[in-house]
Amino acid sequence: MSSRNQPAGHRQNISWPRVGVATTLMLLIAVSSRSHAAGSASANLSVSASVANNCTISTSPLAFGAYDPVVANASTNLDATGTVTVACTKGATATIGLGLGSNASGTTRRMTDGSTNFLTYEMYQDSSRSTTWGNSGAELLSPVAAPSKSTRDFTVYGRVPSNQDVPAGSYTDTVTATVNF
Repeated sequence: MSSRNQPAGHRQNISWPRVGVATTLMLLIAVSSRSHAAGSASANLSVSASVANNCTISTSPLAFGAYDPVVANASTNLDATGTVTVACTKGATATIGLGLGSNASGTTRRMTDGSTNFLTYEMYQDSSRSTTWGNSGAELLSPVAAPSKSTRDFTVYGRVPSNQDVPAGSYTDTVTATVNF
C-alpha cells in the first residue's frame, strides 16, 4: 500500500530487518579493524653518547698589598693568598700548574715595577709555605679526582720574602695557571 492511499495521519514505518542491521555493523567493524591492524613488525633502536673529560680553570688575584722594606718587612715576610678555581668532568683526574711568571729569572719568580726593579716572591701549595707550586713534576698540585662537575677552589699561598732592598713603586707579575686532564 502506498502512502498516498493511506488515511490521513497514518505513517508507514519502514524498518530494517534485525539481521540486516547486525550484519552491516559487523561488516563495518571488521573492515575498520583490518585497516588498523593489518600487521606489525618491530626492531630495536640503539641509543648512545660519549662523555669526554673536560676541565675549566679561572683565578682570583694573589694581592700582597703594601711591602715595607724599612720597617714591617725588614725582618718579616709578607704573606697573602689567591685562588685557582677548577671544574672538571665527574671522575676526571687533573693536575694544576702555576708558571714562573712574566719576569722570572731562572726559577725565581719576580714582580717588576715596569723598569729594572724587581720584588721576588714565591707561591706554595700549603699554608706552611713549604711546598712550592710550580708547573711540572712534583711541583704540580694533584688533587683527588673530581667528585662532581662542581667547581673546586684551591688556595695559592704566596710569600714576598723579607729584607728586600727595592725602591717605591707598584710591582706586578702575570702567572699562567694551567689545568692538565
